[in-house]
Amino acid sequence: MPAFYSTNMRFKFPILAITLEIVVIILYGIFITYDEGADSRIGFKNTSAPAQFYKTYPSFQDVHVMIFIGFGFLMTFLKRYGFSSVGFNLLIAAFGLQWGTLMQGWLHHFNGQIKINIFSLINADFSTAAVLISFGAVLGKTSPVQLLVMTLLEISIFAFNEHLVTGILKVKDVGASMTIHAFGAYFGLAVARVLHRPDLQDAQDNEGSVYHSDLFAMIGTIFLWIFWPSFNSAIVESPDGQYRAIINTYYSLAACVLMTYALSCLVDGKGKLDMVHIQNATLAGGVAAGTSADMMIFPYGSLLIGCIAGIVSTIGFKYITPTLASKLKIHDTCGVHNLHGLPGIIGGVAGVVGAAMASKDLYGNGLYSTFPEMKVRSAIEQAGYQAAGLGASLGLALIGGLITGFILRIHVWGQPPDQNCFDDHIYWEVPDCENDHSVLLSPEHGKQKTNAEA
Repeated sequence: MPAFYSTNMRFKFPILAITLEIVVIILYGIFITYDEGADSRIGFKNTSAPAQFYKTYPSFQDVHVMIFIGFGFLMTFLKRYGFSSVGFNLLIAAFGLQWGTLMQGWLHHFNGQIKINIFSLINADFSTAAVLISFGAVLGKTSPVQLLVMTLLEISIFAFNEHLVTGILKVKDVGASMTIHAFGAYFGLAVARVLHRPDLQDAQDNEGSVYHSDLFAMIGTIFLWIFWPSFNSAIVESPDGQYRAIINTYYSLAACVLMTYALSCLVDGKGKLDMVHIQNATLAGGVAAGTSADMMIFPYGSLLIGCIAGIVSTIGFKYITPTLASKLKIHDTCGVHNLHGLPGIIGGVAGVVGAAMASKDLYGNGLYSTFPEMKVRSAIEQAGYQAAGLGASLGLALIGGLITGFILRIHVWGQPPDQNCFDDHIYWEVPDCENDHSVLLSPEHGKQKTNAEA
């Protein structure tokens, strides 16, 4: 059977992509319009939009870099899947931000039309982040057609979950530990479980890294690490809360790095550092700091959260991921359970603790700007809602991921054959110099360890 037929790249992928874009254009024509600040009939002079736009645009740029460079390059560790890692990341993000704008607009602030402002752009990127996290769990094992379908379904479920958690339950999750990271990770793991392929060992030679592919992945790590404070603070409304979110994330990330390096040496039989841990677990502090980022947890609390996240994430890569693969048949290519899932839960728990400790004595006049719902709720009640938000995110992620997985199993979408997984050649025109497998697979050119085996 020709490769273009078995993977649906020749006809079905272009047809699906064009159809989705046409539908989006029609829906934008019906529902989407400019915010007052961008509408020339109103203009900046009659609104407060200029100050808000220029204040928030740098954070939007940082988040945008994380989505398109950070996530994309982080997944280039696979030695023969670099084109797909960066290229499909761009594909998912470009469609996801368009669809996310619609879904979040319909659910959050729909009043006949959806008015686009700088926060709409940031939230669209946030919705895309959840899909890119899930993409890491199925990296190398899905076709572009499946990825577009997954993006369509996951963002729809993500928007509903976010509306439930932050809109209805009024849960604090400014850095989205629960609604993006935990949700995206467990959604992806559920999809990976349904798409489990017992004969995938035919492609195991390609599921590893070489020296230069790990260096490219570290580019993604560094970009994500540097810009993560912007991710956690971008939508914080109060100036003091945004200031705290940046500080708390900054120190959580720093502490996480030290713990990751220490644990990586401790769990290795020869006391050496594992690049898989350094690429991924060093970022767990940013994930774990998300929910409580704008809370009064103080710098020592941020350091503690980062330490716990680094320890848990590194142990997860070393011991939990292999167990998930062998016992539960969940093949997690990038180890998103350890970078996003477990740290997302840690972040959610930190949010519960932070809410329970909130008081007038601790926050002063800033209590209600940080916790608006505490005008009618006690601190303990808010903590209970925080726990409910974490449970809702995990539950909807697992249920939605299972449903999506079964939909993706439908034969019409196509899926790469086992022997062609983790290999760019089935989807891309690859330069001739890359066709020599013997060079890439020679021992002196790299290791054969994968994220799932680390």
